[in-house]
Amino acid sequence: MDFYYMPASSPCRSVLMTAKAVGVDLNLKELNLMNGDNLKPEYVKINPQHTIPTLVDNGFALWESRAIIVYLVEKYGKTDDSLFPKDPKKRAVINQRLYFDMGTLYQRFADYYYPQMFAKLPADPEKFKKIEEAFGFFEIFLDGQQYAAGDSFTVADIALVATVSNYEIAKFDLSKYPNVAKWYKNAVSVTPGIELNQKGVAAFKFFFDKNEMDLYYMIGSAPCRSVLMTAKAVGVELNLKEMNLRAGDHQKPEFLKINPQHTIPTLVDNGFALWESRAICVYLVEKYGKTDDSLYPKCPKKRAVINQRLYFDMGTLYQRFADYYYPQFFVKAPADPEKFKKIEEAFGFMDILFDGQQYAAGENLTIADIVLVATVSNFEVAKFDISKYPNVAKWYKNALVVTPGIEHNQAGVDALKFYVK
Repeated sequence: MDFYYMPASSPCRSVLMTAKAVGVDLNLKELNLMNGDNLKPEYVKINPQHTIPTLVDNGFALWESRAIIVYLVEKYGKTDDSLFPKDPKKRAVINQRLYFDMGTLYQRFADYYYPQMFAKLPADPEKFKKIEEAFGFFEIFLDGQQYAAGDSFTVADIALVATVSNYEIAKFDLSKYPNVAKWYKNAVSVTPGIELNQKGVAAFKFFFDKNEMDLYYMIGSAPCRSVLMTAKAVGVELNLKEMNLRAGDHQKPEFLKINPQHTIPTLVDNGFALWESRAICVYLVEKYGKTDDSLYPKCPKKRAVINQRLYFDMGTLYQRFADYYYPQFFVKAPADPEKFKKIEEAFGFMDILFDGQQYAAGENLTIADIVLVATVSNFEVAKFDISKYPNVAKWYKNALVVTPGIEHNQAGVDALKFYVK
């Protein structure tokens, strides 16, 4: 039984919770609508409406989440399943709540919030009034009731708890509707699979918040490029704010308020300001990566090796690049042969570290590779002979192929070439 979905979608989450409630295991097939996965011919063949979620149960394809959750209970639930009971009147009330969820409560969320989230349009106060009206209706439905559609827990509760959790992310004030607030608190505690909903809520929060994640950067900077590539790797969209350090943008009072150290890159994630590129890369993976993300895995030993490589990059490799080349680039100072020897020593260390390894810090791509490939590309611009270090050269060739967002790095390399000239 295949289930095509996006974790961030509340209709998809309602299906996941219903499947949990009836004890059905789904073969999860995650779609990325931003990449147009839902428009691919093989998916359109299954669902010509190309919507999510879509369930395929032994060749039987069904879409529209509320139809799916009823189907799951009717086919796989217990004979007397109270999630969608046989009594026509009880079913009628549940169906009314499901249509209310789709056509009113969820629809009004989409009408008001989605234009702000995805098109950066201003809030429409008239549409917000429609939301308040919808919660007013819901408040009346729940008067004297613990559950959404009668005296027991049903699929109506499952569908509605998924939708209302979206409003919670949007910081809509549920306390104005005491019956709704009381119902929601209980629903969160009794709904089977609520943990699946909460995982999806975290993913949805990213979409809700993403337009507020600013990156102050210069494309020619290797540390900035490492952040751009890491963001690409975890699927984060950044609101890019390019800085001109020569014009003193980083010394302006408004930037110093964000970062008193006045360095780039600087990330501002919904008011949380962070600088130092390697710390930012770790943060992006820990907050927005997958639960088992191999870019910065949970294993302390694996993390330790990655961290060592990150500190090596900052304190040795990148630092020695800056010490030797920057005086030549920016103040036309003569080359210092002693500092060049320090670079050769650093590459010697790295050649030993990479002996017998395809990746920088273990057996798979990590943020250590992302950070180091940005730095090593600077040396390539400076025409440093990497071929003298065969392990590094082999790693670098592979890293240029497998690193997500390498095109951002290349754009920065091109900009750096301009500065070098």
